[in-house]
Amino acid sequence: MEKNKDMNEEELKAQQEETLDNVATSQLDEGDKAEEQPAKEMSVEDKLAAAETKVAELQDKYLRQVAEFDNYRKRTIKEKAELILNGAEKTITAILPILDDMERALKNMDKMEDVAAVKEGVDLIFQKFVKILGEQGVKKIETENADFNTDLHEAIAQVPAPSDEMKGKIIDCVKTGYTLNEKVIRHSQVAVGL
Repeated sequence: MEKNKDMNEEELKAQQEETLDNVATSQLDEGDKAEEQPAKEMSVEDKLAAAETKVAELQDKYLRQVAEFDNYRKRTIKEKAELILNGAEKTITAILPILDDMERALKNMDKMEDVAAVKEGVDLIFQKFVKILGEQGVKKIETENADFNTDLHEAIAQVPAPSDEMKGKIIDCVKTGYTLNEKVIRHSQVAVGL
């Protein structure tokens, strides 16, 4: 029995030592965890600082983009205003020689006795003017024997048609219409046959 008692005591001591070792180990583990926790908190703080830096960079980038877009918008508005103000420069420059021709014709008209020569000079100036307008994209809307078209014509009168074929067609043009690059800038004012 003593043997059993000694064995029980030895087993008991071994269990106590094991328990003490486990307690010591767990205390060491808890100490390590306690040391790791501040390290994790530091890394969280570092992450927060990095995130704040990233946010500041993105905010700066955003503000720069907004400022760049605002400058772009202002620049395009200014360019459009300049185009509107100076857009007719090409056309006016092309028309100025016609103005010079008209001034010369008016100066010399009193000196000219030949009416046919004056008429020919005015006709040349007119043809030059029509040519320059054509170069700028201006075209006359044809109305002779044309069907009435509300996209091109404005009916200001209805007159009896001389024949059944002329019903709904243009009988007379009161004011010529024009297109600029295929866009109507002035409708032809016409009389339409009934």
